[in-house]
Amino acid sequence: MSAATEGGATASLADPVVTIEDFSVDYLGAMTAHAVRNINLTLGRGEILGLAGESGCGKSTLAYGITRLLRPPALITSGRASFHPREGGTVDLSTLRGKQLRAFRWDKISMVFQGAMNSLNPVINIQAQLEDIFITHRPRMSRRDRVRTSGDLLERVGVERSRLKSFPHELSGGMRQRVMIAMAMALGPQVMIMDEPTTALDVVVQREILDEVTRLRAELGFAVLFITHDLPLLLEISDRIAVMKAGEIVELGAARNLYTAPRNDYTKRLLASFPSLTGERGDFIRTGVADIRLTETDQEKV
Repeated sequence: MSAATEGGATASLADPVVTIEDFSVDYLGAMTAHAVRNINLTLGRGEILGLAGESGCGKSTLAYGITRLLRPPALITSGRASFHPREGGTVDLSTLRGKQLRAFRWDKISMVFQGAMNSLNPVINIQAQLEDIFITHRPRMSRRDRVRTSGDLLERVGVERSRLKSFPHELSGGMRQRVMIAMAMALGPQVMIMDEPTTALDVVVQREILDEVTRLRAELGFAVLFITHDLPLLLEISDRIAVMKAGEIVELGAARNLYTAPRNDYTKRLLASFPSLTGERGDFIRTGVADIRLTETDQEKV
């Protein structure tokens, strides 16, 4: 949450890679649920944008809507999401159909799904699952190049090349999550959406995964939309954070500003809800320094 990071976030908005305008999604039924309501959001090129909020607030629905992965009874009722490639121009994602949409998804925008640790096919080894990406999207690539590139991908995320022949059950949870990240970056996408990528991992492995994501972003230059309910985690890695409640963005700003001077009452409650690491309420950031602002907020309630 350095000043340099905030400056980088501001600069990246001048070069957006994804823009979301007045985006709404409903789940139709006897009682229609307005899951996402009139979202306006910009993801800058090379930026890590955190999307925080409680379970059921619409975070994953928004991600699935952007990538056109929603299924009935979900329905996009308004707005649009646009992709701005490095090469120039604008792609309205709502206009993509069939093979064009299938080719776009993993090549330009990839996704690490919620529960991705268990998304690998249990009866196919890692090499075959990585190669399948290239067979589908790079059909002219030779088998030798597919194997070499698959091994390179594993090494890039900190997994030994020898693990190509392993099956998912032979890998730890953290290694499986790294494999999923390798798959998501296989085609060099410009945007990676990560939906709760560290859920069910212990804190040590979480730290390793976050370090890898930060390093890879710096090395490869892709933008990240990082979705989680874990606001302290987002405060560590994000350039900006959007806080979502009941389908709406209630606050958006630089990570440091959101932590030190939150404007919305819901953001303040969310910040105050995390347990302390040192015994002081609100002291959840891994600095060992209590947050006086949050302590004063608690005293006002007494």
